[in-house]
Amino acid sequence: WAFSKRQVPCHKLYAALAVSASRRAGALKPQEIANTAWAYAHASHSAPVLFAHLADAAVPLLGQFEPQGLAVTAWAFAKANQSAPLLFDAIADEAAGRLAEFDAQALANLAWAFATAGHAAPGLFRAIATEAA
Repeated sequence: WAFSKRQVPCHKLYAALAVSASRRAGALKPQEIANTAWAYAHASHSAPVLFAHLADAAVPLLGQFEPQGLAVTAWAFAKANQSAPLLFDAIADEAAGRLAEFDAQALANLAWAFATAGHAAPGLFRAIATEAA
């Protein structure tokens, strides 16, 4: 996360960490999943295996994610162009029932992520429109 935030180009480090994080993805907490996905997307470092493991780890934990974590995770997968339809479906279901907890930035990021990923979620978009009105 820190290297990505500071925009330090460390491709070998990112590659090594992706292998390690992939092995440990099932033990990550929700915030760690969101931060890891964000870091790789922000750094534009391709790590499809890591993203697949993060998606698998995230789905059963989505109820424990903070609203920002849901939005950041969706944003990261969309930004990294990582197809994860089960994750996007699960985020849509989880977020739709909790939109009152989202601030305006998280709502915008969530909508952007689904639109950018091309993932249809009409129920989520209707709920976002209602919440934003």
